[in-house]
Amino acid sequence: MTSSRLIPLIIASALFMENMDGTIIATALPAMARDLGTDAVVLKLAFTTYLLSLTVFIPVSGWLADRFGARHVFRVAIAIFTLGSLACGSATTLGELVAARGLQGVGGAMMVPVGRLILLRSVPKAELVDALAWLTIPALLGPLVGPPAGGFITDTAGWRWIFWMNLPFGILAILLASLYMPDTRAEQAPPLDVRGFFLSGAGLSALVFGFTVMGRDLLPGWSPTALICIGLVLCALYVRHAMAAENPILDLRLLRIETFRVGVAAGSMFRIGVGAVPFLLPLMFQLAYGMSAFQSGLITFVAAAGAISMKFGAARLIRRFGFRRLLMVNGLLACVSILAMGFLSSATPWLAAAAVLFIGGFLRSLQFTALNAMAYSDIDNAQASHATSLYTVVQQLSLSMGVVLAAFVLEGAQWWRADETLTGADFTIAFCVVAAVSAMSVLQFITLSPRAGEAVSGMKND
Repeated sequence: MTSSRLIPLIIASALFMENMDGTIIATALPAMARDLGTDAVVLKLAFTTYLLSLTVFIPVSGWLADRFGARHVFRVAIAIFTLGSLACGSATTLGELVAARGLQGVGGAMMVPVGRLILLRSVPKAELVDALAWLTIPALLGPLVGPPAGGFITDTAGWRWIFWMNLPFGILAILLASLYMPDTRAEQAPPLDVRGFFLSGAGLSALVFGFTVMGRDLLPGWSPTALICIGLVLCALYVRHAMAAENPILDLRLLRIETFRVGVAAGSMFRIGVGAVPFLLPLMFQLAYGMSAFQSGLITFVAAAGAISMKFGAARLIRRFGFRRLLMVNGLLACVSILAMGFLSSATPWLAAAAVLFIGGFLRSLQFTALNAMAYSDIDNAQASHATSLYTVVQQLSLSMGVVLAAFVLEGAQWWRADETLTGADFTIAFCVVAAVSAMSVLQFITLSPRAGEAVSGMKND
C-alpha cells in the first residue's frame, strides 16, 4: 500500500475513536443529563471543555513533535485520550465529567495536528488530496457508527460504556503507530515560545469559556463578560507578540500565504455551522420530537454515510472544477443543507429526512476536503508544524463557537417564551442562524485566484 493511503489510515485509526466519541456524546446527552442531575443544554460544558482544552494545548503540539519526534508525541497523545475516556465513563458528577473531558482534550490537542504534520511531511503534494480523503474515511466511520451505537448502548447498557468502548481502539492505534508510523521531526527545534504559549492559551480559553457560561448563571454577575474582555485583550497582546517574535508558537505570518489565509478564514466561518450540527440534531429529535436515543441515532448516522460516499470522488471533482469554483458553489449548497435540517419534524417522512442528511453530509465533507487541501497546498516542510498548529487551533475554536452559538440561540428562545421546554420552532431558528454564519464563508472565495492550489489539485483548465 502506498504512503498516501497507509499513513492516513494509521492516523485515522486514532481519529476514529475521537470522532465517534463526539457523536456518541451528542446522542446520549439527555440520558447523561438525567443521570448527573443537570440540564441537557448545560451539558454543553462537556462539549466546550473538551474544545477548550484543545484550544489551549494545540499551539504547543507542533513544537513537541519537532522536539521529541512526531511518532512518540502521537502515541502519548493516544494514551492520554484513552485514559481520559476511562475517566469520563467513571464520572459521577458534572464536574468530574467536565474534568475528564478536559483530559481527553489534552490528548486530542496533540493527536490531530501531529497526525496532519506526519501526513504533510510524508506524502508528496501531488498525492495530498487523495491522502486527505483516505485520512477522513476511517475517521468518518466514528460519526457513522456513533449515533446508532451510542443510542443502543445508552438505552441498554448505559451511557458510561460509550466512553469505555474507546479503550480497545486506543490500544490498537498505539500498536499501529509503533509498527508503521515514520518518526518525522525537525533537524533543530527552536526554543519554546513560553510567553506566546501563555498568551494564546489563556486568551483563547478565556474567550471560549466566557461565551460558554454566558447567560447560564454558572458564574456570578459580570464574570462571563469579564472573561470575554480578558480573552480579547490577551489575544490582542499575542498578535502583537507574534508579529515581533522570531519563532512564535502560532505563526500568524503564515496568513500572508493566500491559500492558507483563505482556508483559515473561510474554514472558521463554515465550521461554526458544522460544529453546531452534531449538537442540535440529536437534541431536536429527542427533546422536540420525542424520539429515543437509538431512534435519533439511526437517523443522524445517515449524514456520515453521505460524507464517506463523497471521499471516493473528491480528488476527481477538485481536478475537474478547481478549488475556487468548487468551494463557492458547494459551500452555498452545504449551507442550504444545514438550513434544511431545521425544517425536519416528526411528520417528515423517514426517506425525506434521510435524503436531507445524506446530501448534507456529502456536501459538507467535500467542502472540508477541498478546504484542507487548498490550505496546505503552498506550505513547505519547514512551515508544516506551525501551519498545522495554527490551522487546527482556529478549526477547533470555530467548532466550539458553533456549539456555543447554537446553545445560546436555544436558550434565547426559551427565555423569550418563558418556557423551559424546547420546541421544533426553537431548533428551526437555531439552524437558520448557524447556516447564515456558515454562508458568509463563501465570500472569502471571490478574490481567490482561479488557479489557487494548483500544486495539489492537478486540475484541468477548460
